[in-house]
Amino acid sequence: MSRRGWTREELIVAFNLYCKIPFGRIHIRNPLVIQLAESLGRTPSAVSWKLANFARLDPALKKRHIAGATHGGQAEIEIWNEFNDDWDKLAFESERLLQNTVGAGRDMAEEMEDFPEGRTREAIIKARVNQGFFRAAVLAAYGLRCCITGLAVSQLLNASHIVPWKVDAKNRTNPRNGLCLNAIHDRAFDCGLLTIMADMKVRLSPKVKGRTSDGAEREFLWRFEGATITPPSRFTPDPAFLQYHNQIVFSE
Repeated sequence: MSRRGWTREELIVAFNLYCKIPFGRIHIRNPLVIQLAESLGRTPSAVSWKLANFARLDPALKKRHIAGATHGGQAEIEIWNEFNDDWDKLAFESERLLQNTVGAGRDMAEEMEDFPEGRTREAIIKARVNQGFFRAAVLAAYGLRCCITGLAVSQLLNASHIVPWKVDAKNRTNPRNGLCLNAIHDRAFDCGLLTIMADMKVRLSPKVKGRTSDGAEREFLWRFEGATITPPSRFTPDPAFLQYHNQIVFSE
């Protein structure tokens, strides 16, 4: 294959894949890397190296002294900044481009047939697509495990918004606004019965701790008081988002 530069659209699709693959699984044998390489007319090595170029920009990896690829270009920086400036827009664009490139997922045109004509239909489709991207990015960041319990049953895992979806439209799709939680702790987090503090420790609401408890409540809630969550490999929760949850959502 002849060597050629990467277009903006190709870089956006590559960054989409970077967000969705757990960091330790970015390599030339990964089926998703191979699929994208074939679709782009590139080698798996070229695609995995490009994903590693993005890794060098990730603050969470830098904090752990993981450098990613040491040589990258300005183009990756520009795409990284585009996403971080407007996750909602770029998440949708990257999903559209990914579908056009590899034919992944249900066709958006088919999705739109489920809803009546008009702007409401377009908004619903965008929300669905972006929710899918957000879930994939958050679960990948946490290695497909609940950050509190370590549970790895994907059907029981949720990408929990730290600042609720309806509150902050700009950061609805930002992976730094997400935690990977099992269904029970996701519900407790959403209801404000538990929160995650700036030091990444679990704090339970007095509304839970203050009432008579049976064994199940102790097992599922009380025993995690003060526990430190497993940190993500990338997209570390934004302290401002955690502070919002601590002060607004959490029930003192």
